[in-house]
Amino acid sequence: MQLPLFDLSGSQKYHLLSSLVVPRPIAWVTTLNEDGSVNAAPFSYFNLMGEDPPLVVLGIGKRPGGIPKDTVRNLHRTREFVLNIVTEENAQAMSYCGTDFPAGVSEVTALGLATEPSVLVKPPRIAVSPAQIEGRELQTLLIGGNQVVMGELLFVHIRDEFIDASTLRVHTEKMGIIGRLQGGLTGGYSRTRDPFLLKRPTYAQWLAENPKPHAPE
Repeated sequence: MQLPLFDLSGSQKYHLLSSLVVPRPIAWVTTLNEDGSVNAAPFSYFNLMGEDPPLVVLGIGKRPGGIPKDTVRNLHRTREFVLNIVTEENAQAMSYCGTDFPAGVSEVTALGLATEPSVLVKPPRIAVSPAQIEGRELQTLLIGGNQVVMGELLFVHIRDEFIDASTLRVHTEKMGIIGRLQGGLTGGYSRTRDPFLLKRPTYAQWLAENPKPHAPE
């Protein structure tokens, strides 16, 4: 089947693409509402974009009627956020934060989520998350109906049992981090406890294993 995306509705494009681009990491973002309460919202249009400086990108949709979500409004006002890592342990709480609470309502307060203070930014961290990353918004691009937020990461918090202090190697599989699969209310999630490894060879190693490489057609 061949599907030109420009012929599909927004819902069709979302469900099709979110079922193919998997698994997607989940950004459980905390920001501060105008009254100082804490907003917490999950987004799976999210990924790292570089390390010098450390960059992330967030794709944040709008509420029905084209109304900006609290996260975007808060970032426009304060430019500060925290990414809270989502695991099997806190997946249900993260999912509840995706409920369509009225604008300005604090998901953290409604769900009784404990928080911890950040170091460089004002939004707090969600305590049940085993790792959190403080960040600052650099710019937000408006492309059609998409709000694409680019941010710089500033400070990492991680529980001691999940990192080797001498090498800074993170034990990702022990943390039980999850990813998003299909979109929508019935979408699924993936686990990271059973990874498999593929060693990337150098070109010299590849040549040694493939002494007669095929010529380009």
